Amino acid sequence: MGLPMSDPTAWTTAMNNLGMAPMGMTGQPLLPDFDPALGMMTGIPPINPMMPGLGIVPPPIPPDMPAVKEIIHCKSCTLFPPNPHLPPPATRERPPGCKTVFVGGLPENGTEQIIMEVFEQCGEVIAIRKSKKNFCHIRFAEEFMVDKALYLSGYRIRLGSSTDKKDTGRLHVDFAQARDDLYEWECKQRMLAREERHRRRLEEERFRPPSPPPVVHYSDHECSVVAEKLKDDTKFLEAIQTLLTWIERGEVNRRTANNFYSMIQSANSHIRRLVNEKAAHEKEMEEAKEKFKLALSGILVQFEQIVAVYHSASKQKAWDHFTKAQRKNISVWCKQAEEIRNIHNDELMGIRREEEMEMSDEEIEDPSEMKETEESVLVSQVEALKEENDSLRWQLDAYRNEVELLKQEQGKASRDEDTTKEQQMKLLQQALQGMQKHLLKVQDEYKKREAELEKVREDKLKIEALLENLKEQESSTSRVCACSQEKECPVEKTLSNSPVKSEREVLLVGIISTFLHVHPFGASIEYICSYLQRLDSKICTAEVEVLMTRLQNTFRQELSGVGASLEKRWKFCGFDGLKMT
Repeated sequence: MGLPMSDPTAWTTAMNNLGMAPMGMTGQPLLPDFDPALGMMTGIPPINPMMPGLGIVPPPIPPDMPAVKEIIHCKSCTLFPPNPHLPPPATRERPPGCKTVFVGGLPENGTEQIIMEVFEQCGEVIAIRKSKKNFCHIRFAEEFMVDKALYLSGYRIRLGSSTDKKDTGRLHVDFAQARDDLYEWECKQRMLAREERHRRRLEEERFRPPSPPPVVHYSDHECSVVAEKLKDDTKFLEAIQTLLTWIERGEVNRRTANNFYSMIQSANSHIRRLVNEKAAHEKEMEEAKEKFKLALSGILVQFEQIVAVYHSASKQKAWDHFTKAQRKNISVWCKQAEEIRNIHNDELMGIRREEEMEMSDEEIEDPSEMKETEESVLVSQVEALKEENDSLRWQLDAYRNEVELLKQEQGKASRDEDTTKEQQMKLLQQALQGMQKHLLKVQDEYKKREAELEKVREDKLKIEALLENLKEQESSTSRVCACSQEKECPVEKTLSNSPVKSEREVLLVGIISTFLHVHPFGASIEYICSYLQRLDSKICTAEVEVLMTRLQNTFRQELSGVGASLEKRWKFCGFDGLKMT
């Protein structure tokens, strides 16, 4: 077990990702010298899955399984649960990456199809290796499927409805140790360890400070370039770093000493420039301080005036004329203004103290003047505290009055709420009574409609009976008509010299007769043809005129009008012609 280990944290992370404890059974670190890159290569012993610390405590029953075992019905067999009062069946220590289970207690007549039918409910089965001694090994696709298979341990199996001893058995499911499972588990651990090492390497590279840019090697040309850069203020910083690197590398010798001296001399010339820049910045800072101090003092003067306005408004003469809300706003504004004024006053005093500490002993004021200023500051602070005390007292009185008003308003509101609740209850009761009356009316209407529907159904049945009688009468009359037509057929055959030669002409005669009967004063041939052409566009005027001249007893042509308004009109005279014929 004494294997070298290059990255113990990667192995621990890989074990945690699989939900396994990274500590051994004795509380010691798990394999401190183990290298996950080794184990399955040629000439190196593999990982022993039974080593201490690699054992896994059997997991609890999955949440998707019932707590109480029940009877399981399959197509060709039935599984009966064990006695719930008996202790759970014993199992061996779970091998790492276990996907294979041992199943014992199978019936003698059990086949692979029956085993597949029972255990495929637990998950995808990859292979089944059955023995002749009533046991088998089943390999699943995933590790969690093994836990579902262990749930069937202790069940009694019966093939069909047979009670023969060869068709029954008690299942015993346990973990099995397989080389394929161990190999896949080791490969997975190595992959996780590699990923962990890669992640740590990326994290280290991300937090590593960037390396400085590379410095060119010394040469006469580079020396002249750096000398020119040293004279330029914008490129001085880059050039001075290059010069420092060359000196530290040992590039200075007798041949290059003059060149280095000239570069050092040009670097020394920048000292005066830097001192002048510093003095200019200090001057700008002093001017900015003076401007800031003047502006701050002006702001403080304005603050003092505003606070004085608030104090004068808070006096009894003006205070009584303001409303309660206005008094409250004035007191709040006064307090805020005093706080801001005190903050700015402290800031200005701090600036003055710093200036006094920087001043020399000659510029310091006399101690008597200092005492007077301190006494004036104390007096002003005492007055400010008195004014704050008065304002707070006035605010307290205002708050008390507001609280009393709120209590009175709440009492009125509670009374109003009680009255409104009673009114709402009355309205709801009235609405319920109205709804009940409406429901009674709807029920009465529903009963009336049902009675009307029954009457309609009875009428419908009577009408259907009448229709059947009428159909029977029509069928009998049609038979009589058919017989009469057969008798009239020889008479029609004798009338071979009829002026109407085809069925089409018969139809035209009927349509024209109907049209002229509607027009008792007659109609022109063009008007008649325009009406017929709406029905059939192939009808021509000559054909219609020839047909009407042929039937003189049915149609008659007359002239109407005088002179230019003379017009030929056709009239229907069929009733007169019937008497003549």
